Amino acid sequence: MKRIYGTLSILLILAGSLCQGQVTALPSDSKSASSNVRGAEYPCVTSDLRAIFRIKAPDTQKVQVQLGKVYDMIKDDQGIWTLTTDPQVPGFHYYFLLIDGVQVSDPASESYFGWGRMASGIEIPEEGVDYYKVKNVPHGDLRSRWYFSNTTGIWRRVYIYCPPGYDNNLNEKYPVLYLQHGAGEDERSWGNQGKADIIMDNLIAAGKAKPMLIVMDQGYAVRAGDPASQPRTPRVQQQQGPSAFEEVVVKDLIPFIDTTFRTLSDRDHRAMAGLSMGGMQTIQITFANLDKFAYIAGFSGAGRFGGAGLDVNNDYKGILADAAAFNKKVRLLWIGIGTAEPENMYKAVNGFHLALVNAGIKHVYYESPGTDHEWLTWRRDLYDFAPRLFK
Repeated sequence: MKRIYGTLSILLILAGSLCQGQVTALPSDSKSASSNVRGAEYPCVTSDLRAIFRIKAPDTQKVQVQLGKVYDMIKDDQGIWTLTTDPQVPGFHYYFLLIDGVQVSDPASESYFGWGRMASGIEIPEEGVDYYKVKNVPHGDLRSRWYFSNTTGIWRRVYIYCPPGYDNNLNEKYPVLYLQHGAGEDERSWGNQGKADIIMDNLIAAGKAKPMLIVMDQGYAVRAGDPASQPRTPRVQQQQGPSAFEEVVVKDLIPFIDTTFRTLSDRDHRAMAGLSMGGMQTIQITFANLDKFAYIAGFSGAGRFGGAGLDVNNDYKGILADAAAFNKKVRLLWIGIGTAEPENMYKAVNGFHLALVNAGIKHVYYESPGTDHEWLTWRRDLYDFAPRLFK
């Protein structure tokens, strides 16, 4: 109990020090991170994209920042710890504080669900890019709804992006994109970390994308009566039948969306995409239900096969064996990966792309230059994918 109370005391000290520890003016070449809570000057980002952290915690022995790698902070005689990191890649990055070895969120940061828990995040600005920034354009909105899943036997929460004008044009029906998060994240992630609503507002305002609904559900599901453990990554069940999440999407989620919102409910107006785990789920679900989806995308996650590992005659129940039939039925298959992603991930997605080429399967392949397995890769993916939909 002493250890628990000590940790709580540290957190209270940190929370109370947000103002006390920030009396020094920001360096002239830096700006407060846009991901900070209101009023918090630190962390800030310099013009050369280094992050500066400043925390008042006089009673702690060691404070570190885990941002990609672990950095040691330096304590002054006032009990203020500071750190300037290496230059960071633009985009959104999760991070944690390590307070005497205990991993905690930074009270100066907004909280984001990632890595299977609430985490801190820092936005590193990308020069000359504004497609995921709020502009003076018509805005849609993100709505949350609860629906009952007969598959799981529980209520599930889903987020829905409704485009500008949805509540005014009451006779208009809209196509739907089902958009999935990655492992350790949830249905909030595309709105919070991915800025999907802002990206779509800007694309629609510029006439680059059609107005559409975007449905964002949690990618975890366990059938009613099954053990409650939830795997962090999807199991591709080629022979064992559909996964629980596939049944949720097909039997519960799509019917709920089509009866609750004004949708164009045929396959030619329905798309699915996902990142990492969600990309694998997307390929698994759509390839098994081509009667329901005409547009498909995997962001940093596609088939579980790489290169020669794809057996077009047998995998996915042989739907790739007849390339002409597949190409006629699927209006768009889109695959993307970041060039700086871990080697095994890059090889898997790039190998799947090459296997599709060899099989004669038409698709779009995109590489995000210089980005890792991170949200800037997936923002770029959505920015490229969405304008190609429903045309």
